[in-house]
Amino acid sequence: MDFRYAAWYPSRSLRFKARWPSGEAEVCKTLHAGSIPARASRNYGVSMPIKIPNDLPAREILESENVSLIREDRALRQDIRPLRVALLNLMPTKVKTETQLLRAMGATPLQVEMTLIRPASHESKNTPREHLLAFYKTFAEVENQRFDALIVTGAPVGHLPFEDVGYWSELTRIFDWAKTNVFSCFFICWGAQAALYHYHGTQRTKSDTKHFGIFDHQILTPFHPLIAGFDDKFLVPVSRYTEMPLAKAQGIPGLTVLASSDQTGVCLAYDESNRRVYMFNHLEYDADTLASEYFRDEEAGAGTAKPHNYFPGDDPSKAPPITWRAHRTLLFSNWINMVYQGTPFDLADL
Repeated sequence: MDFRYAAWYPSRSLRFKARWPSGEAEVCKTLHAGSIPARASRNYGVSMPIKIPNDLPAREILESENVSLIREDRALRQDIRPLRVALLNLMPTKVKTETQLLRAMGATPLQVEMTLIRPASHESKNTPREHLLAFYKTFAEVENQRFDALIVTGAPVGHLPFEDVGYWSELTRIFDWAKTNVFSCFFICWGAQAALYHYHGTQRTKSDTKHFGIFDHQILTPFHPLIAGFDDKFLVPVSRYTEMPLAKAQGIPGLTVLASSDQTGVCLAYDESNRRVYMFNHLEYDADTLASEYFRDEEAGAGTAKPHNYFPGDDPSKAPPITWRAHRTLLFSNWINMVYQGTPFDLADL
């Protein structure tokens, strides 16, 4: 007896509609993830892709990598509430950053609807205005909405005190708005330092030299769901002049340090009660991102040392391999699963 499965309602177990080909009647049954019929999983795409605008430049790159995507028009016909994720992109090269993060999010088995946000109080000089107008919203345009998740990227302003950043006032409004309008937040690099400072008053520490390269990191809190599947030691790209020392992070009430490096400080921490992820490094980076930064700094005469443990044989003429892809996939998949498990079906219930 043949019928089709379509994801219907997010809960701790998966609920499906069974549509019988011979008639209009629908039978609803709740199934645990492990009990989904293999046929339904294999043939009817229980894996849900990420929803992005049809003409977003990142689409062509991601499709060439077989990242699971869904067209807007098809997503509208699916009988499912996707997870609503807002991406506050503070990086100057917005297209590159949104592509990296969409790639990371595309590994999740859930449908994700991404809303791109930029600060209105800052004019981007490295992204075409047409791209910003076509694909980005300002905070004012979304502040009356609610989201399952918010990602805040890093920003190349690590040399400035937080209060001297041109869009700091707007950013703190977003941080405060997220307390009531977002279920879970994921802060990256400078974004993590800024959020930790705003929420806890904890200041970062300046380093004598730039932490730059691929560094070994150790798990400090085994079996935490955010790092499920991680190796005890793993490699992560790092690019910053500041750090969050382990002892300082461990002294913050409610914050659990999940991973750290003896050389570069805290890598990953989680605030359980507020569902905030603090990632101080860059698992989302492409293989050549650090190379681009290095050659840029070299051309500018910045005197930046070659990235640690990055170029084969320490030779910048050789293409660097990506050695962190699996852990990138794990981290973002684990986080989205945690959001899915806990967020209310009706975001008005936040």
